[in-house]
Amino acid sequence: MRYLIALLWASTAVAGYAVSAAAQDAPAPAAAPAAAAKPTIGDFGFDAAGMDRSVNAGDDFYAYANGTWAKDTAIPADRSNYGMFTMLEELSNERTHKILEEQQKAAGSKSGDFYASFMDRAAVNKAGIAPLQPTLKEIDGADTPAALTAVMGKLSRKGINLPFGTYVDSDDKSPDSPIFQILQGGLGLPDRDYYLSEDPGLVSKREAYRGYMVKLMALAGEKNAEARAKAVLDLETEIARLHWTQVDSRDADKTYNKMTAAELKKAAPAFNWDGYLKEIGVAQQPAFLVRQPTAVTGMAALIAKTPAAVLKDYTKVHTIDEMAPYLSQPFVDANFAFHGTSLNGTPENQADWKRGVTLVTGAMGEEVGKIYVERYFPPESKAAADTLVKNVIAAMDRRIQGLAWMAPETKARARAKLAAFTPKIGYPETWRDYSALTVKRDDLLGNVMRANEFEHARGIGKLGKPIDRTEWFMTPMTINAYANFAWNEIVFPAAILQPPFFDPYADAAINYGGIGAVIGHEISHHFDDQGSKYDETGSLKEWWTPGDVQRFNALTDKLGAQYDGYEVFPGKSVNGKLTMGENIGDLAGVTIAYDAYQATLGGKPAPAIDGFSGDQRFYLGWAQVWRRNYRDDNLLQRLITDPHSPSKQRTYVVRNFDQWYKAYGVQPGQKLYLAPDQRVHIW
Repeated sequence: MRYLIALLWASTAVAGYAVSAAAQDAPAPAAAPAAAAKPTIGDFGFDAAGMDRSVNAGDDFYAYANGTWAKDTAIPADRSNYGMFTMLEELSNERTHKILEEQQKAAGSKSGDFYASFMDRAAVNKAGIAPLQPTLKEIDGADTPAALTAVMGKLSRKGINLPFGTYVDSDDKSPDSPIFQILQGGLGLPDRDYYLSEDPGLVSKREAYRGYMVKLMALAGEKNAEARAKAVLDLETEIARLHWTQVDSRDADKTYNKMTAAELKKAAPAFNWDGYLKEIGVAQQPAFLVRQPTAVTGMAALIAKTPAAVLKDYTKVHTIDEMAPYLSQPFVDANFAFHGTSLNGTPENQADWKRGVTLVTGAMGEEVGKIYVERYFPPESKAAADTLVKNVIAAMDRRIQGLAWMAPETKARARAKLAAFTPKIGYPETWRDYSALTVKRDDLLGNVMRANEFEHARGIGKLGKPIDRTEWFMTPMTINAYANFAWNEIVFPAAILQPPFFDPYADAAINYGGIGAVIGHEISHHFDDQGSKYDETGSLKEWWTPGDVQRFNALTDKLGAQYDGYEVFPGKSVNGKLTMGENIGDLAGVTIAYDAYQATLGGKPAPAIDGFSGDQRFYLGWAQVWRRNYRDDNLLQRLITDPHSPSKQRTYVVRNFDQWYKAYGVQPGQKLYLAPDQRVHIW
């Protein structure tokens, strides 16, 4: 678990130039684009045709801004949801596809050879499960829990993380020092609730998982699959009972627990820690960060007493599941039927080329990213984004200075933290070196495992060395952004700096409501309920007064209750505690982006465009970026596991802004109306 907070729910994550003190003063507004240039979307950068003006903005601002789009936009058959993020992801994938098609024809291109190995479906299908057999035989050869534990350590180097999640990242209390980190894992379903809840929808997912394990065992030629799958499910249910909740697992204080190998052995003496840590390559490390210690040590004790036959099946099933997308078609189909359809409701798997692009981007993203940036991210886009970031940081600084609830000494520290920010825009300064990665054009599974081992070795190689703060944890092609608490940075990949988030030719109100609020969101993560625990050096340290904490918590409790009240399915609502950090980010992001937009006007009123005032356009810019339609299964999973509120409820943050009420004439009695004393203002 890294304290690396992304704008959007992401399936993977691992946690520029310094802002000088002068950046605290309001910089000059960005130069207006040429009058003759037309925005990519609509007349002023917004898709007005996608609105539903039959809906009153005060009753449902999401539907008002996006209702026609939502009704007219079908979710593609290969998607669990579809919206502005996925629209840009499709564009990014198409561009990357073109690059990889060219690269596979270029001599010596590792990314091209990797892509070619995936696209040669005839060869992959002919090989069947044979490429995985040596790994399965190694599991078969381990006849005791201790031997299997050592095999698990070896498998983790290849990307099969059992029974724990592991990674290398900054020590939260010493952010320049990397440390090996261990967290709870080992489940095939998305969360403990999928095993423990008696909700009929989750019970059906459990049954689908059991059937999927039976299918994998049958495809691998195993006998008595039904009984063996039940035993694995029973084991995982016991693991789930030990897991911390999603809410506890996002608490920076609760999850900071340093332990030595001796302490791990004392807590779970029957587990083969020596063999496990040796195979991972960290046996000599003086200490580890254990994110959920009771879960990790409890799991270790459970595994040590599990019959070897059950533990062997558990390891096999997870190994086959992890590598199924890179085996023959029956494995690919079974894997998608469970992960894609049963869990997320997606009817069809993505085309081969899309899955190939995703694979190579994940394995060698910066080799591809270098070409992507040269073609699709011109210097003027980076310069314009730099200006926006400076403007929004300056607005945040002014907000901090004006806070009524924060003590003066804490304000000074908060401003120092803001001044120490490192924004990263577009792409890394230094591209990653893949020369040590071996890629073979005729060995897909081998390429996948070697790429995982390469990444594992790269992580282990950081131990004992100073942190390299130039590193990026998203590729330039990623439609997302993130805040990294330990490094005190905000990061915006090139691919998100496009319409509808950002268009240099769009109206400023739209840009500030879109990418401006995204920038503000990431800035404010460093001051949310968890990010605020890290000081200006990125260290997890108490630096607020007790009174600050008390007043802040009173405001965030009020915000949490607001989101708890949003029912998404009958009896199922947004979890205000799980989504707290992201909700604070949205509230603060829109707040400071609005201030930054107002600063660009220089005290003059914004012109009306197509009948919309500047303030109306600003809030429409915010609402448009959250257009998204979900499949029910995907939305259910997100309610349980995602620290972000669903897109519609993210749009509803506007009900906390007095300016929104004035802009749209929202009155008591309308569904989104909040009395002034119920509106939450934090930053």
